[in-house]
Amino acid sequence: MSTAYEEDVAAWAQEQVALLRSGQWALLDIEHIAEEIEDMNISHRHQLAHRMAILMAHMLKWKYQPERRGTSWKKTMRDQRERIARLLEKMPSLRPLLDDPEWNAEVWSDALSAAILQAGLTDLPKACEWSLEQVLAEDYFPS
Repeated sequence: MSTAYEEDVAAWAQEQVALLRSGQWALLDIEHIAEEIEDMNISHRHQLAHRMAILMAHMLKWKYQPERRGTSWKKTMRDQRERIARLLEKMPSLRPLLDDPEWNAEVWSDALSAAILQAGLTDLPKACEWSLEQVLAEDYFPS
């Protein structure tokens, strides 16, 4: 290996791919490969949480600021739902997160924070008031 993981992760990754493809198993940096795979999984989990929080923040704004409803909020909700669906289609192992109460509480907290910061909303519900089916339904917009 000519590039250390700590020096340039991108160059290191290219070298690891070349070593894998050429079958040079003894030269692989197994510990860092495992670390990168683990980080990738964490990144996908964060991506799902982030998309869910954006979606629910917009649902809160839609419900609690009806006078400000517009096509951009509706488009954001539709886009996030589509991206969540694609993410879950590509990585069905993420689906159990949607049923994890602790994970959902964190996502809801992020959604509340975003709605407060972006729209100045107050007195929002402490827990999500919609079912998962409603949150992910492409034609559901809270009234």
